[in-house]
Amino acid sequence: MLNLKVNVTSNQLTINRNQKWSIVLAKLKNNMFSNRPIRKLIPILLTIQYSYTMSATQQTWRPKVLVTNKETPEKGLTILRYKCDVIFPENVPATRDEILKLIPGVDGIMWVGHYALNGEVLDIGAPTLKAISTMSAGMDYVDLEEFKRRNFPLGYTPTVLNDAVADEAIGLMIAAGRRFHEGRLKIDNSQWQGGPQWMLGRDIKGSTVGILGLGEIGLTIAKRLKGFEVGDIIYSGRKPKPEADSIGAKFVSQTELLKESDYVFVCVPLNNGTRHMINGTTLKLMKPTAVLVNIARGEIIDQDALVAALKNGTIFAAGLDVTTPEPLPADSELLKLPNAVVVPHLGSATQRTREDMSVIAAHNVLAGIAGTPMLSPYPY
Repeated sequence: MLNLKVNVTSNQLTINRNQKWSIVLAKLKNNMFSNRPIRKLIPILLTIQYSYTMSATQQTWRPKVLVTNKETPEKGLTILRYKCDVIFPENVPATRDEILKLIPGVDGIMWVGHYALNGEVLDIGAPTLKAISTMSAGMDYVDLEEFKRRNFPLGYTPTVLNDAVADEAIGLMIAAGRRFHEGRLKIDNSQWQGGPQWMLGRDIKGSTVGILGLGEIGLTIAKRLKGFEVGDIIYSGRKPKPEADSIGAKFVSQTELLKESDYVFVCVPLNNGTRHMINGTTLKLMKPTAVLVNIARGEIIDQDALVAALKNGTIFAAGLDVTTPEPLPADSELLKLPNAVVVPHLGSATQRTREDMSVIAAHNVLAGIAGTPMLSPYPY
């Protein structure tokens, strides 16, 4: 019997050679997001899984894996290359057609990018394709019903990006509320005026903050807001969340949230029920001093209605990480507004976060090929 004992500071992670790997994975998941030293050991421990999963004859066989963007972080690619032959599209970014042409004969795919992922991909990959993992938390570009119908192994990379996205959300909140973009435009146009009433922004301390969708990212944002001494945190969704009690957040209706909030964070996933949930009607519920921040998906907001609301003073400002479409055309009306802070979908764009996402996606693909539980399977 082989025991692997890992001591990291005060934590001990013990894995028995004869344990089911579903139990091993559960142990890893319970530690990976709360303890970074343990998280670094996941590639080693999971390599042991794949080594013992394959039989002696299988060990001479190297699966073929397609990674849809060759600029994927090297940490994830190294994990794949240890067991697989890895191929990439030639172009960066590749077209979807270019990706589809490379799918026949592959055993797994790391799907990097928001290309449509649907039954067409599965049909082209049959019969060799065994597993796919995205390198994202949002799955609005995936035909989840089709994957569920076929019971096809699908992984994704949630949770690991919560901190990076929450950090950017707070940055957008400050930038929009304090008129950073507008101030820069004043400098560019030689309009630096100064004075006690010039370029006044919105306070955060003592404000009411509303969070549309208190999932993991929404909760992470709320925890950061505590350091700003906000007045009240309120949230809306399908039902109250027990986790909200730890941060003192109050569950309210969406209408009440929009009416009462000084800052509104959009954190819901995009689906048929949330598409254009922020529209001309709901924007009129908000305070004229309110700031809207969207770090979810562009289509959750009716962008034309938002442009109109920003122009006519229905709301004070907006901070947007996501838009419709993406990429946003340079001549978009949104970019002409001084009270719109717009960045090009950078929520998870930190080096460590993207590396961690690639590592999780790589292990998802390897586990799916080996027929073992993924580190982060999508919960159908």
